[in-house]
Amino acid sequence: MTTILSYSEQECSRLSQTVAETIERGGVVGFPTETYYGLGVNPFNPTAVNRLIQIKGRPDNKPILVLIGKMEHLSLLTESISPVATLLIDTFWPGPLTILFPAKPSLPSALTAGTGKVGVRLTSCSPLRNILMYVGPLTGTSANRSGDPPVTTAAEVAEALGSEIDLVIDGGTTPGGAPSTVIDLGETVQVIREGAVTRAMLQTAIGTKNQAFT
Repeated sequence: MTTILSYSEQECSRLSQTVAETIERGGVVGFPTETYYGLGVNPFNPTAVNRLIQIKGRPDNKPILVLIGKMEHLSLLTESISPVATLLIDTFWPGPLTILFPAKPSLPSALTAGTGKVGVRLTSCSPLRNILMYVGPLTGTSANRSGDPPVTTAAEVAEALGSEIDLVIDGGTTPGGAPSTVIDLGETVQVIREGAVTRAMLQTAIGTKNQAFT
């Protein structure tokens, strides 16, 4: 079974260092998010991303979103932030809105699934955000095998994935609920997945921009 370490603010620096060391050597870490537990690897490491895909049994044509802990990390992933994206970031981040940005060419193709875009979210989960501010961006796919239901406890992560992952940060039971909303910003606002941030909320936020929705 994988190692489980309990999160506390007092131990955050030590935990973050352990996570950083695990990620640096290509490891896979489970952690709490706003909804369910997620799986993190170094999104800039093609070998680690491929390992994550194999563990999950994830189709090669599905991109993997990336979580950040502070805005400064966004520039590591994209060089293009549109005015509409800036407006939505100011309105909904940190929070459950994943925005697709033009990906830096250096990002692994397995991360973007060859789309040329990378989905990014500034998390509002305090324990995870504290760790990410220290570690940097991590992938944020759910901590379960593809097709299985997502899980809400560290013990369930360990039970589902066992020794295939290296570490789980136990942040308590997560609330579950609606996943993050995923949007693609082009000539129109394309809602790829409607979740906690509804289409109506998006339309209200950018209505003055007269941006079309699909």
